[in-house]
Amino acid sequence: MSFSFFKALRPKTPQELARAIKDSLMALDTKTVVEVKTLEKALEEVEKNFGAMKVMLLGDGEVEPNVDQIIQLTVEICKEDVVALFFHKLSILGWEARKDLVQCWSILLKQKVGSTYCCVQFLENHSDLLDFLVAGYDNKEIALNCGNMLRECIKFPTLAKYMLESPSFELFFKYVELANFDVASDAFSTFKDLLTKHPIAVSEFLTSHYDEFFEQYEKLLTSSNYVTRRQSLKLLSEFLLEPPSSHIMKRYIAEVQHFKVMMTLLKDTSKNIQISAFHIFKIFVANPNKPREIKVILAKNHERLLELLNNLSAGKGGDDDQFEEEKELIIKEIERGDVEYSK
Repeated sequence: MSFSFFKALRPKTPQELARAIKDSLMALDTKTVVEVKTLEKALEEVEKNFGAMKVMLLGDGEVEPNVDQIIQLTVEICKEDVVALFFHKLSILGWEARKDLVQCWSILLKQKVGSTYCCVQFLENHSDLLDFLVAGYDNKEIALNCGNMLRECIKFPTLAKYMLESPSFELFFKYVELANFDVASDAFSTFKDLLTKHPIAVSEFLTSHYDEFFEQYEKLLTSSNYVTRRQSLKLLSEFLLEPPSSHIMKRYIAEVQHFKVMMTLLKDTSKNIQISAFHIFKIFVANPNKPREIKVILAKNHERLLELLNNLSAGKGGDDDQFEEEKELIIKEIERGDVEYSK
């Protein structure tokens, strides 16, 4: 009797745990959970197995996790196709199970066998799962979980590159303006990571998709939503000023349509947006190779621009000295351009 009791308490091996996780997740199949009690029992089993996975990956506060077991569990999870089940069953799971899964996911992704990240390689071979996570923003119940898992994936260049090139990337232009503020904010955090974490990949993406990307991005910059305008304007300056994207910036500041958008934002009722717009506007003005159309617009609007700039300050937390110095240089450039155009 005692032998059976202690045998029941024996922790599962990584292979056994991966199999138990898979079996419990597959038991959530909608065809088998006709009765509520059956579903509840299946969910309890998943939660128990996720708890065991969390202990194996993180330890229990008293005993440190075993590195070999962590790697073995990761290998088995990939081998048994459990990763796909993690994603596809996410919407059925309870709150606690989802929380544990998100926490475990960040650890599983980092595990390497030799030079290979097992879960990353699995996703490279099953890239539709990344699209599945992106589409998760349409379900507010799991949107934040999907966002957390996506941002962990974006840390890896190959996965970020796939997401940029995937048709599902366009969904972010919708998600960042969702009515649910928490979901929209989370989507913007993921959108930002995609456009800033890997500058070379972003540069390549923008080079190949310049027109369609900035056509969509302009809608964010001119959105009626203040938060969207402010966040997208700040993000624009971040990825445009990355050295690998210098050729993108040169192209951007040579286009009149983009200049007109910055002129509009420079006159926004929000001081914060005005200041952010100024930091991009100044690049247009300082450009030694300004197109004639931009020179004409500056000359025709120079009085209103000078008045606006003279009343613009760095605001709270800003570097007043540097801001005033830059502003003075831009004012002089506008004045000089007006004199040249008048001749």
